[in-house]
Amino acid sequence: MNTVTRPRILVVGAGFAGVECVRRLERKLAPDEADVTLVTPFSYQLYLPLLPQVASGVLTPQSIAVSLRRSRKYRTRIIPGGAIGVDLKSKVCVIRTLTDDVVNERYDYIVLAPGSVTRTFDIPGLTEHAFGMKTLAEAAYIRDHVIAQLDLADASDDPAERAARLQFVVVGGGYAGTETAACLQRLTHAAVQRYPRLDPNLIRWHLIDIAPKLMPELGDKLGRSAQEILRRRGIDVSLGVSIDKAGAEEVTFTDGRVVPTHTLIWTAGVVASPLIATLGAETVRGRLAVTTEMTLPGHDGVFALGDAAAVPDKTKAEENAVCPPTAQHAMRQGRKVADNVIATLRSQPLVPYVHRDLGLVVDLGGKDAVSKPLGIELRGLPAQVVARGYHWSALRTNVAKTRVLTNWLLNAVAGDDFVRTGFQSRKPARLKDFEYTDTYLTPEQVRARVEGGDAASY
Repeated sequence: MNTVTRPRILVVGAGFAGVECVRRLERKLAPDEADVTLVTPFSYQLYLPLLPQVASGVLTPQSIAVSLRRSRKYRTRIIPGGAIGVDLKSKVCVIRTLTDDVVNERYDYIVLAPGSVTRTFDIPGLTEHAFGMKTLAEAAYIRDHVIAQLDLADASDDPAERAARLQFVVVGGGYAGTETAACLQRLTHAAVQRYPRLDPNLIRWHLIDIAPKLMPELGDKLGRSAQEILRRRGIDVSLGVSIDKAGAEEVTFTDGRVVPTHTLIWTAGVVASPLIATLGAETVRGRLAVTTEMTLPGHDGVFALGDAAAVPDKTKAEENAVCPPTAQHAMRQGRKVADNVIATLRSQPLVPYVHRDLGLVVDLGGKDAVSKPLGIELRGLPAQVVARGYHWSALRTNVAKTRVLTNWLLNAVAGDDFVRTGFQSRKPARLKDFEYTDTYLTPEQVRARVEGGDAASY
């Protein structure tokens, strides 16, 4: 079988779902059975749950960025860029490369795992003044920014400016927001000891969420435990509250409070990648509606999974239940999709996806954590052991595991360091600068580009 006639499998996205799919395809497909191509802006898999620990300096950035090129057996072709449109009829994926070239990539089978982007609302000043916590660059930038606020406050003789720079606002009472507030509060609490001119009581962290409960998926008891831990540390937790408007030097809450601050971190949920909207297919709350086998109805050779797909959850009794956008589901869906792609190639029956949720873990830094593995509620050090044990075991390579474990041990023994890396330039970068959500095409633009031949092809 020659190269021209081999089926072309295109995987979009290098998150948990996409990487697991590619790795399984490589292991189970014969070298001459199909060509596998992966579209991703970065040639690494990012372990998202540990981003708050990168922002707080507990972990180094490369610890949670697992290279896709370490394996000597790796034979997948990587296109460095992002998919900005898909024409399902013509079986063409439109890709914007890192050099801003737009190319057409043809496929026979496509696996859509583009993940999610930060969910924003039409709040004045939000995208211009808020930071996100969705990428490695954002985590590194936020760390620099927070330490810079301490430096600037220490150098200032203006009490108002000093107070404003030492107030920090995190929006989002889910796992990302809660862990971000908890980890960064520990960083500033430790760092202020090195600033004798600063009053530690001036440092104020605010965690707000429009929901009535903190992390409701954990249940009432564990949610209250997490809230008590945060309040004991001095974090002001406000529920039923959101942002009314954001400015460069202050944030207005919906309850009327105006907080002078230079730091607004937005973690109020995620939505499916805008790529899904280019397909013109049926969606469920923005996620692509797929079957239990993770195929797209009415389109041969199209699979979707992870955060961007509403995969039916057959372990739940309620009708129309879908799998939550968590890492444990994405990883297992990736393997199952790979099996189903191979089954399609070999004209074999597809297998539905079924996985019972293993539970939730929330690392609040230090010895503080709340976890609910297999429905068992844990707090304190036992919860911390479970949380870090789960994250450590989920890392894909031994190199990543070694780096993370070494970082944890070093931080426990030597404590934090408070060095800015220089990532922060004189030009501020905010939410709109890290997630390029304005680069996607409309379904009409995709059709016009494919039919008109406006883009080159690989």
